[in-house]
Amino acid sequence: MTINSAGRSGTNRARDTSARRTSALLLDTHVWLWYAEGVADRLRPASVRKLEEARRGDGLLVLAISVWEIGMHAAVAAESALLPGEPQGDPADRFLIATARTHGVALATRDEGILAYAKQGFLRAVRI
Repeated sequence: MTINSAGRSGTNRARDTSARRTSALLLDTHVWLWYAEGVADRLRPASVRKLEEARRGDGLLVLAISVWEIGMHAAVAAESALLPGEPQGDPADRFLIATARTHGVALATRDEGILAYAKQGFLRAVRI
């Protein structure tokens, strides 16, 4: 509980009010992948030690949304490798095209190559 400038009590939402503290760590998707894959150059030794301590203690937590995120990246990567027609070869543009196709959305762009690809009927694009 905090006292605001008007002298009224209130809740301090910025403070962690967890009733129970544990040594468990909730992992962001990239940390989970790097740790699981043993990518030593992405994690500092001190970070690996913290992860190991938490794993041996109350554990490491991964949300279902992280699994979904990985699945979406895999779907986009597969789609980008198998795009119909002859899209331009820029890998970043292929990922943008694949993402738009995977999610069923239009791609907003001024890129003439992408717009030409859209005119072939393989992509919904909006010239911006």
